[in-house]
Amino acid sequence: MRRFLKHPVRLVPVGFLAAILLGTGLLMLPQATTGRHQAPFSTALFTATSTVSVTGMSVVDTHDYWSTYGLILITVLTQLGGLGILTGAALVILVVARQLGLRNRLLVQAETAEFGIGNVRGLLLRIAVISLVTEAVITLVFAGRLWLGYDYPPGRALWYGLFHAVQAFNNGGFSLYPDSLIRFARDAWVCVPLAVGTIIGGLGFPAILDATRTWRHPGRWGVATKLTIWGSLVLLVVGFVALLATEWANPRTIGSYGWLGKALAVGTQNAVLRTGGFQFIDTGALDEESYPLLVSLMFIGGGSASTAGGIKVATFFLLGFVIWAELRGEPDVTVGDRRVASSTQRQALTVSLLSVALVVAGTTVLIGVAEDVRDYRVLFEVVSAFSTTGLSVGLAESLSAPGEYLLAALMYVGRVGPLTLGSAIALNTRRRLYRYPEEQPIVS
Repeated sequence: MRRFLKHPVRLVPVGFLAAILLGTGLLMLPQATTGRHQAPFSTALFTATSTVSVTGMSVVDTHDYWSTYGLILITVLTQLGGLGILTGAALVILVVARQLGLRNRLLVQAETAEFGIGNVRGLLLRIAVISLVTEAVITLVFAGRLWLGYDYPPGRALWYGLFHAVQAFNNGGFSLYPDSLIRFARDAWVCVPLAVGTIIGGLGFPAILDATRTWRHPGRWGVATKLTIWGSLVLLVVGFVALLATEWANPRTIGSYGWLGKALAVGTQNAVLRTGGFQFIDTGALDEESYPLLVSLMFIGGGSASTAGGIKVATFFLLGFVIWAELRGEPDVTVGDRRVASSTQRQALTVSLLSVALVVAGTTVLIGVAEDVRDYRVLFEVVSAFSTTGLSVGLAESLSAPGEYLLAALMYVGRVGPLTLGSAIALNTRRRLYRYPEEQPIVS
């Protein structure tokens, strides 16, 4: 226990794994399915991993396969996975005991990227307030639209609103509709709140809290906050323009929409593209030119210490600043008026290269598992699973058990891997009392 207390980040993968196994067992109960039969282990494990890792990828029709009990369990696991297993536990401790010891503070820091041991209680309360208020607003708007605009009974409208609100803020991506949310692609009352909720959840609590503290003076934001928020805006604009251009005339997606409908559908899909997993455009019907864009954006992901996956926006743009400084021959890498530590640069490079290696390895193995599939769909599914995005081109539903296990492993690693690795590197930094002679090998 002392070793875990000294390095509490080691408890993160254990906590997520325990939640996945518990969820698997509960989803295998007969009452979890509509047919009152026991779900296969591979299906239950895949779904539990997808919910806890807030991916949203599914190998069955969520609404038709799972019963009300199963859907409630999926909602709870998504909320738990989005907040973070240990953060959620600390919130319970805070409510019950009204105080947190040093050990529990360290556990919270392991998942929220808050390495100071100051007002952790205040941090937890702010996280809870942001989560609940955002989900409540989305629930009311979505439920109201279903009730008033689509004649849903109030109870059903509220349930659908709550389910999708939890999925949106936690970047889950599960939907109660067989076509995900394509049917609402031109309904702003549905698209806008879900897109905004997904963006807020994907920014990450550190960036949100830092930005709200000094929202009138963006120049005072920390480097990570600047990279996350401004970088997200850049990706939103670039993704919107590029996806709109490639899909403008595609009759299988948005080709038959008016210009306003095209902008709304593409804008919403682009907003949830890197993190959310909802489909407002049929990803299986996209032009082939669109897939490299989607794969790239999914791989980048969202903000650090958020419900999103990927290598993270700050990591991606930090590497851009590193390249720019090297091309200009600058001795230091600077973002704004701050110099970035060399250790942080190495962390970003390590996380990125290991992520590339995992995607390449996962794609290679899945090609061998998925029979008669050798095209872009394999890479798309692997990146979607690893980045915990959850978008699919239909390959996941046709995989055998070994393929499902592989994607489940990628979802798990994608959720806890970069977080654990980044935190472990930061916590294990040590200072040597000596340095070896310097040499410059040829790099070309």
